[in-house]
Amino acid sequence: MPDDRTPDDTPVLHERRGPVAYVTMNRPRYRNAQNSAMTYALDDAFYRAAEDPAVKVIVLAGAGDHFSAGHDIGTPQRDAHLPFERRAGLWWDHTGRPGAESRFARESEVYLGMCRRWRELPKPVIASVRGACVAGGLMLAWVCDLIVASEDAFFADPVVRMGIPGVEYFAHPWAMPPRIAKEFLYTGDRMSARRAYEVGMVNRVVGADVLEAETERLALRIAEMPAFGLALAKRAVNQAEDLQGLHTGMDSVFGLHHLAHAHNAETAADSLGGMDISAMKEANT
Repeated sequence: MPDDRTPDDTPVLHERRGPVAYVTMNRPRYRNAQNSAMTYALDDAFYRAAEDPAVKVIVLAGAGDHFSAGHDIGTPQRDAHLPFERRAGLWWDHTGRPGAESRFARESEVYLGMCRRWRELPKPVIASVRGACVAGGLMLAWVCDLIVASEDAFFADPVVRMGIPGVEYFAHPWAMPPRIAKEFLYTGDRMSARRAYEVGMVNRVVGADVLEAETERLALRIAEMPAFGLALAKRAVNQAEDLQGLHTGMDSVFGLHHLAHAHNAETAADSLGGMDISAMKEANT
Protein backbone atom coordinates (compact mmCIF):
# COMPACT_ATOMS: atom_id res chain seq x y z
CA MET A 1 0.00 0.00 0.00
CA PRO A 2 1.60 3.32 -1.04
CA ASP A 3 2.40 6.00 1.50
CA ASP A 4 1.88 9.06 -0.72
CA ARG A 5 -1.60 9.64 0.65
CA THR A 6 -3.65 12.81 0.45
CA PRO A 7 -6.70 13.99 2.40
CA ASP A 8 -8.88 13.05 -0.59
CA ASP A 9 -7.93 9.36 -0.51
CA THR A 10 -10.56 6.91 0.69
CA PRO A 11 -9.99 6.32 4.43
CA VAL A 12 -11.87 3.01 4.38
CA LEU A 13 -12.07 0.37 1.64
CA HIS A 14 -15.04 -1.98 1.21
CA GLU A 15 -15.08 -5.18 -0.84
CA ARG A 16 -17.36 -8.20 -0.91
CA ARG A 17 -15.94 -11.61 -1.82
CA GLY A 18 -18.67 -14.20 -1.76
CA PRO A 19 -20.49 -14.08 1.59
CA VAL A 20 -17.74 -12.04 3.30
CA ALA A 21 -17.45 -8.24 3.32
CA TYR A 22 -13.95 -6.90 3.88
CA VAL A 23 -13.76 -3.48 5.55
CA THR A 24 -10.22 -2.11 5.54
CA MET A 25 -8.96 1.00 7.32
CA ASN A 26 -6.85 2.76 4.72
CA ARG A 27 -4.47 5.26 6.34
CA PRO A 28 -1.33 3.08 6.39
CA ARG A 29 1.04 6.05 6.42
CA TYR A 30 -0.34 6.94 9.86
CA ARG A 31 -0.74 3.36 11.09
CA ASN A 32 -4.47 3.70 10.45
CA ALA A 33 -4.96 6.34 13.12
CA GLN A 34 -8.68 7.03 13.43
CA ASN A 35 -9.87 10.53 12.57
CA SER A 36 -13.53 11.51 12.21
CA ALA A 37 -13.44 10.99 8.45
CA MET A 38 -12.39 7.39 9.02
CA THR A 39 -15.04 6.94 11.71
CA TYR A 40 -17.87 7.93 9.42
CA ALA A 41 -16.40 5.97 6.52
CA LEU A 42 -16.33 2.89 8.75
CA ASP A 43 -19.94 3.51 9.66
CA ASP A 44 -20.85 3.74 5.96
CA ALA A 45 -19.04 0.48 5.24
CA PHE A 46 -20.61 -1.37 8.17
CA TYR A 47 -24.08 -0.11 7.25
CA ARG A 48 -23.56 -1.19 3.65
CA ALA A 49 -22.49 -4.67 4.77
CA ALA A 50 -25.36 -4.92 7.24
CA GLU A 51 -28.03 -4.19 4.62
CA ASP A 52 -26.53 -6.43 1.91
CA PRO A 53 -28.33 -9.81 2.07
CA ALA A 54 -25.40 -11.47 0.28
CA VAL A 55 -23.06 -10.64 3.20
CA LYS A 56 -23.02 -13.19 6.02
CA VAL A 57 -19.79 -12.17 7.81
CA ILE A 58 -17.68 -9.00 7.98
CA VAL A 59 -13.89 -8.78 8.38
CA LEU A 60 -12.32 -5.60 9.74
CA ALA A 61 -8.62 -5.08 8.97
CA GLY A 62 -6.02 -2.36 8.54
CA ALA A 63 -4.05 -1.63 5.38
CA GLY A 64 -0.29 -1.91 5.69
CA ASP A 65 1.64 -3.23 8.67
CA HIS A 66 -0.69 -2.19 11.49
CA PHE A 67 -4.33 -2.61 12.48
CA SER A 68 -4.67 0.80 14.16
CA ALA A 69 -2.45 3.02 16.29
CA GLY A 70 -5.51 4.62 17.90
CA HIS A 71 -7.15 8.03 17.73
CA ASP A 72 -5.64 10.60 15.42
CA ILE A 73 -3.94 13.08 17.77
CA GLY A 74 -1.38 14.53 15.37
CA THR A 75 -1.58 13.74 11.65
CA PRO A 76 -2.06 16.44 8.99
CA GLN A 77 -5.64 15.22 8.53
CA ARG A 78 -6.64 15.47 12.17
CA ASP A 79 -10.21 16.76 12.00
CA ALA A 80 -11.49 16.91 15.58
CA HIS A 81 -12.44 20.56 15.05
CA LEU A 82 -14.71 19.85 12.07
CA PRO A 83 -18.46 19.14 12.11
CA PHE A 84 -19.84 15.85 10.77
CA GLU A 85 -23.37 14.55 10.40
CA ARG A 86 -24.18 12.86 13.70
CA ARG A 87 -25.52 9.30 13.60
CA ALA A 88 -24.81 7.53 16.88
CA GLY A 89 -26.80 9.71 19.26
CA LEU A 90 -28.63 12.97 19.82
CA TRP A 91 -25.86 15.05 21.35
CA TRP A 92 -25.47 18.37 19.56
CA ASP A 93 -22.60 19.34 17.27
CA HIS A 94 -19.40 19.84 19.27
CA THR A 95 -18.01 22.64 17.11
CA GLY A 96 -18.28 26.08 18.60
CA ARG A 97 -18.97 24.67 22.07
CA PRO A 98 -16.58 25.46 24.92
CA GLY A 99 -14.29 23.16 26.88
CA ALA A 100 -15.66 19.97 28.36
CA GLU A 101 -18.99 20.42 26.59
CA SER A 102 -17.28 20.16 23.20
CA ARG A 103 -15.19 17.13 24.16
CA PHE A 104 -18.10 15.28 25.76
CA ALA A 105 -20.42 15.90 22.80
CA ARG A 106 -17.85 14.83 20.21
CA GLU A 107 -16.64 11.71 22.04
CA SER A 108 -20.19 10.64 22.86
CA GLU A 109 -20.74 10.49 19.12
CA VAL A 110 -17.52 9.42 17.40
CA TYR A 111 -16.05 7.11 20.05
CA LEU A 112 -18.47 5.63 22.59
CA GLY A 113 -21.59 6.06 20.46
CA MET A 114 -20.13 4.70 17.24
CA CYS A 115 -18.53 1.71 18.96
CA ARG A 116 -21.81 0.79 20.61
CA ARG A 117 -23.57 1.15 17.26
CA TRP A 118 -21.08 -1.18 15.57
CA ARG A 119 -21.18 -3.75 18.39
CA GLU A 120 -24.88 -4.24 17.65
CA LEU A 121 -24.40 -4.90 13.92
CA PRO A 122 -26.51 -8.06 13.45
CA LYS A 123 -23.86 -10.02 11.58
CA PRO A 124 -20.64 -11.58 12.90
CA VAL A 125 -17.61 -9.27 12.64
CA ILE A 126 -14.04 -10.58 12.79
CA ALA A 127 -11.08 -8.32 13.52
CA SER A 128 -7.96 -9.34 11.59
CA VAL A 129 -5.14 -7.76 13.58
CA ARG A 130 -1.49 -7.36 12.67
CA GLY A 131 1.06 -4.98 14.17
CA ALA A 132 -0.22 -2.25 16.47
CA CYS A 133 -3.66 -2.34 18.06
CA VAL A 134 -3.29 0.56 20.47
CA ALA A 135 -5.73 2.69 22.52
CA GLY A 136 -8.48 3.70 20.06
CA GLY A 137 -7.48 0.69 17.97
CA LEU A 138 -8.53 -1.55 20.85
CA MET A 139 -12.02 -0.11 20.66
CA LEU A 140 -12.27 -1.07 17.01
CA ALA A 141 -11.11 -4.62 17.73
CA TRP A 142 -13.27 -5.02 20.84
CA VAL A 143 -16.52 -4.21 19.04
CA CYS A 144 -15.82 -7.21 16.82
CA ASP A 145 -17.15 -10.61 17.81
CA LEU A 146 -13.90 -12.48 17.16
CA ILE A 147 -10.26 -11.44 16.95
CA VAL A 148 -7.67 -13.25 14.84
CA ALA A 149 -4.19 -11.88 15.45
CA SER A 150 -0.87 -12.41 13.73
CA GLU A 151 2.10 -13.43 15.83
CA ASP A 152 3.60 -9.94 15.47
CA ALA A 153 0.47 -8.16 16.72
CA PHE A 154 0.50 -6.28 20.00
CA PHE A 155 -2.12 -4.55 22.13
CA ALA A 156 -1.77 -1.58 24.49
CA ASP A 157 -3.77 1.16 26.20
CA PRO A 158 -1.16 3.68 27.32
CA VAL A 159 -3.49 6.62 27.98
CA VAL A 160 -2.96 6.47 31.75
CA ARG A 161 0.24 8.35 30.85
CA MET A 162 -2.14 11.20 29.98
CA GLY A 163 -3.83 10.87 33.36
CA ILE A 164 -6.85 9.27 31.66
CA PRO A 165 -8.24 5.94 32.98
CA GLY A 166 -8.49 4.15 29.63
CA VAL A 167 -10.06 4.67 26.22
CA GLU A 168 -13.67 5.80 25.84
CA TYR A 169 -15.12 2.37 25.00
CA PHE A 170 -14.02 0.87 28.31
CA ALA A 171 -14.39 -2.86 27.66
CA HIS A 172 -11.18 -3.77 29.51
CA PRO A 173 -12.69 -5.82 32.42
CA TRP A 174 -14.86 -7.76 29.96
CA ALA A 175 -12.19 -8.29 27.29
CA MET A 176 -9.78 -9.71 29.89
CA PRO A 177 -9.83 -10.66 33.59
CA PRO A 178 -9.96 -7.64 35.95
CA ARG A 179 -6.47 -8.06 37.43
CA ILE A 180 -4.99 -8.41 33.95
CA ALA A 181 -6.93 -5.30 32.91
CA LYS A 182 -5.43 -3.38 35.84
CA GLU A 183 -1.90 -4.44 34.93
CA PHE A 184 -2.60 -3.56 31.30
CA LEU A 185 -3.69 -0.05 32.31
CA TYR A 186 -1.27 0.57 35.20
CA THR A 187 1.84 -0.22 33.15
CA GLY A 188 0.73 0.78 29.64
CA ASP A 189 2.95 -2.06 28.43
CA ARG A 190 2.37 -3.89 25.19
CA MET A 191 0.55 -7.21 25.40
CA SER A 192 1.71 -9.73 22.83
CA ALA A 193 -0.75 -11.62 20.68
CA ARG A 194 0.17 -14.82 22.47
CA ARG A 195 -0.52 -13.29 25.89
CA ALA A 196 -3.79 -11.83 24.59
CA TYR A 197 -4.77 -15.34 23.51
CA GLU A 198 -3.84 -16.74 26.94
CA VAL A 199 -6.11 -14.28 28.76
CA GLY A 200 -9.01 -14.87 26.36
CA MET A 201 -8.99 -11.55 24.51
CA VAL A 202 -7.97 -13.10 21.17
CA ASN A 203 -9.53 -16.16 19.55
CA ARG A 204 -6.63 -17.28 17.37
CA VAL A 205 -2.96 -16.42 16.81
CA VAL A 206 -1.51 -17.28 13.41
CA GLY A 207 1.60 -16.58 11.38
CA ALA A 208 1.78 -13.12 9.85
CA ASP A 209 2.05 -14.63 6.38
CA VAL A 210 -1.24 -16.52 6.73
CA LEU A 211 -3.32 -13.98 8.68
CA GLU A 212 -5.57 -13.07 5.75
CA ALA A 213 -6.03 -16.69 4.68
CA GLU A 214 -6.81 -17.94 8.20
CA THR A 215 -9.22 -15.06 8.83
CA GLU A 216 -10.99 -15.83 5.56
CA ARG A 217 -11.15 -19.53 6.42
CA LEU A 218 -12.87 -18.72 9.73
CA ALA A 219 -15.23 -16.23 8.09
CA LEU A 220 -16.30 -18.76 5.46
CA ARG A 221 -16.84 -21.43 8.12
CA ILE A 222 -19.14 -19.08 10.04
CA ALA A 223 -20.90 -18.05 6.81
CA GLU A 224 -22.20 -21.62 6.49
CA MET A 225 -24.59 -20.92 9.39
CA PRO A 226 -28.05 -19.37 8.86
CA ALA A 227 -27.95 -15.57 9.02
CA PHE A 228 -30.85 -15.20 11.45
CA GLY A 229 -29.36 -17.79 13.80
CA LEU A 230 -26.07 -15.91 13.80
CA ALA A 231 -27.82 -12.62 14.51
CA LEU A 232 -29.77 -14.10 17.41
CA ALA A 233 -26.69 -15.82 18.86
CA LYS A 234 -24.78 -12.54 18.70
CA ARG A 235 -27.59 -10.68 20.44
CA ALA A 236 -27.82 -13.38 23.12
CA VAL A 237 -24.14 -13.08 24.05
CA ASN A 238 -24.19 -9.28 23.87
CA GLN A 239 -27.22 -9.18 26.17
CA ALA A 240 -25.42 -11.46 28.63
CA GLU A 241 -22.44 -9.08 28.67
CA ASP A 242 -24.75 -6.15 29.29
CA LEU A 243 -26.39 -8.02 32.19
CA GLN A 244 -22.86 -8.40 33.58
CA GLY A 245 -22.57 -4.61 33.61
CA LEU A 246 -20.85 -3.81 30.32
CA HIS A 247 -23.19 -1.02 29.20
CA THR A 248 -23.61 0.72 32.55
CA GLY A 249 -19.96 0.22 33.40
CA MET A 250 -18.94 2.02 30.22
CA ASP A 251 -21.27 4.92 31.05
CA SER A 252 -19.62 5.27 34.44
CA VAL A 253 -16.07 5.18 33.12
CA PHE A 254 -16.91 7.56 30.27
CA GLY A 255 -17.67 10.14 32.96
CA LEU A 256 -14.32 9.45 34.64
CA HIS A 257 -12.62 9.75 31.26
CA HIS A 258 -14.02 13.23 30.81
CA LEU A 259 -13.23 14.23 34.38
CA ALA A 260 -9.61 13.44 33.48
CA HIS A 261 -9.78 15.51 30.29
CA ALA A 262 -11.23 18.47 32.22
CA HIS A 263 -8.60 18.15 34.95
CA ASN A 264 -5.83 18.12 32.33
CA ALA A 265 -7.29 21.19 30.64
CA GLU A 266 -7.14 23.04 33.98
CA THR A 267 -3.75 21.88 35.18
CA ALA A 268 -1.68 20.87 32.13
CA ALA A 269 -0.90 22.09 28.63
CA ASP A 270 -4.09 20.63 27.15
CA SER A 271 -6.80 18.01 27.68
CA LEU A 272 -4.31 15.25 26.80
CA GLY A 273 -1.97 16.23 29.61
CA GLY A 274 0.57 17.65 27.18
CA MET A 275 1.26 14.20 25.69
CA ASP A 276 1.42 14.55 21.92
CA ILE A 277 1.93 11.74 19.44
CA SER A 278 5.73 11.91 19.67
CA ALA A 279 5.73 11.78 23.47
CA MET A 280 3.35 8.81 23.52
CA LYS A 281 5.37 6.93 20.93
CA GLU A 282 8.64 7.54 22.80
CA ALA A 283 7.13 6.43 26.11
CA ASN A 284 5.76 3.20 24.67
CA THR A 285 8.58 1.86 22.51
